[in-house]
Amino acid sequence: MRLIAKLILWFVAISVALTVLYRFVPPPVTVTMLVDGNGITKDWTPLSNIDRNMVAAVIAAEDGKFCSHNGFDTAAIEQAMERNARGGRLRGGSTVSQQTAKNVFLWQGEGWTRYLRKGLEVWFTFLIENLWDKRRIMEVYLNVAETGIGTYGVEAGAQRYWGKSAVRLTPAEAGRMAAALPSPKTRSVKNPTGFTRRYGNTIAARIGTVKREGYDACVYE
Repeated sequence: MRLIAKLILWFVAISVALTVLYRFVPPPVTVTMLVDGNGITKDWTPLSNIDRNMVAAVIAAEDGKFCSHNGFDTAAIEQAMERNARGGRLRGGSTVSQQTAKNVFLWQGEGWTRYLRKGLEVWFTFLIENLWDKRRIMEVYLNVAETGIGTYGVEAGAQRYWGKSAVRLTPAEAGRMAAALPSPKTRSVKNPTGFTRRYGNTIAARIGTVKREGYDACVYE
């Protein structure tokens, strides 16, 4: 019991220290990057050099309550649980904060390791929501999220797909990249078809609403 207590204390201390560090320093690498057999292409970019269209697109696609929740969207989680209970492919109700916690500190994982990761994800989501601000959470997410095969962050994605910086992205470009985020290895950003194309267009159309209604206000206040 004494050993277990010490291990827990060490885990808490190290996780808090890393979270505080990453509040100011870009995470150098993630587990997802390290196990990616396609290599790593990334280019850390401050949020001030990422077009607001991209922020709005992510909120429209992934987390409409980003500025109002404390890291967890309980309504979305309940809906996901109801869908999963009916069978079929498992779907989550993860917020941008949860995805950031997973991408930075944990692994993707399937099977039983997925449940272990989910438990740790709650802890790290709690930490970043309390030790970072919303702007930092969004900044880190947009720099570590996989945007293509072996490509991480929206700057590397913008360079790959359009040969330009993420500082100037049109609503259509931001919408397409956001549409591919849930499955970046299989969904095409440059020439999307079918669902990805339709979903990207839907996200692009919602970008104006996100800005007008202030759903991204916490990122820019």
